[in-house]
Amino acid sequence: DPRLEGWPLMSSPFPTTFIIGTYIYFVTSLGPKLMENKKPFELRQIMAFYNFGVVALSLYMTYEFLMSGWATGYSFRCDIVDYSRSPTALRMVRTCWLYYFSKFIELLDTIFFVLRKKNNQVTFLHVFHHSIMPWTWWFGVKFAPGSGLGTFHALLNCIVHVVMYTYYGICALGPAYHKYLWWKKYMTTIQLVQFLIITCHIGQIYIMDDCPYQYPIFMFIIWLYGSMFLVLFLHFWYHAYTKGQRLPKVARNGISKDQ
Repeated sequence: DPRLEGWPLMSSPFPTTFIIGTYIYFVTSLGPKLMENKKPFELRQIMAFYNFGVVALSLYMTYEFLMSGWATGYSFRCDIVDYSRSPTALRMVRTCWLYYFSKFIELLDTIFFVLRKKNNQVTFLHVFHHSIMPWTWWFGVKFAPGSGLGTFHALLNCIVHVVMYTYYGICALGPAYHKYLWWKKYMTTIQLVQFLIITCHIGQIYIMDDCPYQYPIFMFIIWLYGSMFLVLFLHFWYHAYTKGQRLPKVARNGISKDQ
């Protein structure tokens, strides 16, 4: 998309790939080795600021997604990419790039785990989720920044993150605030519903007649991502709730996030 000429990180996929590769190496190898003989860091204040910061950013992105399409004309069906330079189209481009960039900010989730020596929470599912999102979204922003079909999952994810990071922020404030976290058992349900809705929405592409979406491969990737994580979350739900195994304090990406 020529509208992204000169935008940060958009020249090629290599900067994004390098950042993700560095992240994976740090959280799976270098970080745990550096922390092996050190006391875990006490990061409650920093984490509270971070989590509520992500809440604010997610609220802002939700508003921008709504005002650049979802509340101003999208149909929830065959909404293709608007490559014009209209104010609304350019607003959606900016919002898509900001969502992509926010995925780098969220890598701090795992870095906090490592610095606090919560290495049991650095699972494959967690690292895979945080790695695949910015990498796949680089291609989405580069070639198809916008459209209802390509951004619905991002809008929904922002809404879910408002709820999730509010929980994490309150949790980071300390035990005195934990009485307000009675709804923690619904966190996995919220995630399950998110991926179910995403899978159903994007699945429309296979039953709609003559939908001229410009990059059908992106639709398949979104459907695959939604259905894959739906299965993984159902697997987690089965082992944590149906089989009655010990529940984590909060479930996120199939793991616990013990603040």
